Amino acid sequence: MMKNILVINSGSSSLKFALFDAGAMSNSDNTDQQVCVFRGQFSGLGTERTAVIMHAGNHAYATAPAEANDHQAAIMSLLDWLGQHNVLERLIAVGHRVVHGGMHYDCATRLDPDKVTLLDALTSLAPLHQPYSLAPIRALDERLPGTPQIACFDTAFHAKQPLEARQFALPYAMYDRGFQRYGFHGLSYDYICRCLPSMIPNYDPQARVIVAHLGNGASLCAIQAGQSIASTMGFTALEGLPMGTRCGAIDAGLVLHLIGEEGMTVAEVSKLLYKESGLLGLSGISSDMQTLLRSDKPRAQQAIDHYCYRIAREIGSLTAALGGLDHLVFTAGVGEHAAPVRDSVVRQCGWLGIRLDASANQLNQICISAADSEVGVWVIPTDEERVIAMDCVAMIDME
Repeated sequence: MMKNILVINSGSSSLKFALFDAGAMSNSDNTDQQVCVFRGQFSGLGTERTAVIMHAGNHAYATAPAEANDHQAAIMSLLDWLGQHNVLERLIAVGHRVVHGGMHYDCATRLDPDKVTLLDALTSLAPLHQPYSLAPIRALDERLPGTPQIACFDTAFHAKQPLEARQFALPYAMYDRGFQRYGFHGLSYDYICRCLPSMIPNYDPQARVIVAHLGNGASLCAIQAGQSIASTMGFTALEGLPMGTRCGAIDAGLVLHLIGEEGMTVAEVSKLLYKESGLLGLSGISSDMQTLLRSDKPRAQQAIDHYCYRIAREIGSLTAALGGLDHLVFTAGVGEHAAPVRDSVVRQCGWLGIRLDASANQLNQICISAADSEVGVWVIPTDEERVIAMDCVAMIDME
């Protein structure tokens, strides 16, 4: 009987799910796409535009889980559907994407109530993510007691960055208390790292790589020898690049001014920085890059220009941290599908000797660098769910 790993990747308005054949994963390479039995997503949770989509791979399913209005209903709908298809009795573990592991976790961990409580205490550091990561864990514990649940952390990939990359210039005792740069999107970066040897011809394991994870959340990571060297995100998932609704890097003095001089509450400032800024705030139109690219409004183009400028500027910073650059990889929704964004970013980084093949870029091909480019430029789709499943299999095999 096939043994399955269920993966849950829960966001603020979505819940992605995937089922993997654990036995096949143990006998396959890291990028084998056949071990995923199915995957799908509930989208628009908490809004009026809810939907569920399903991709069944080589397996045929007549139905998909019923649509749901919120996260709790989504996980219950998924579990009901899994029960109808006799999947639950074959589960050997459920893996979860958890955004913030704080100082406590630098690798995947098997969950228990005490660990969930510890992770819940980190909610203020990732308010758009942490509550939604933990809700399915609690629901599954009630519905499937005794089934191993494993948390895989977005912060773990960055846990071994050099001290100088992790510190803020605050009193050192605060670092020991956890006030440090954690970095995020680690599961995505981990997957890309595992893909590079098979995707890039004659890949040098010591190559200096910058990965641009550009989605509704966005960050860059400098990587060498599979190790995170530096990242644009820090203590929270707010820092760094402008994002769909998040402001990215901002002068801390401005935050103090908003509270002290403008009379805004902490809650109001949090809402401003997390939900009303970024592409949405700059454009006044949308947080969605494709919507902005289709718009003829001047503020839409201004928002795109600012976004690309900040990416190019941070690429310069991370290139300095690496001491040079051999490859630039674009991934996630915007990175994989927004050719004009890639074109603008690379043109602004021309001083690195980096050049695009315009046709390959327009077609979203894997290699989009020109023949005379001194830096390889790649578009590699990410797969956070697969990394979670692989970590779950590795953990189960060790037990």
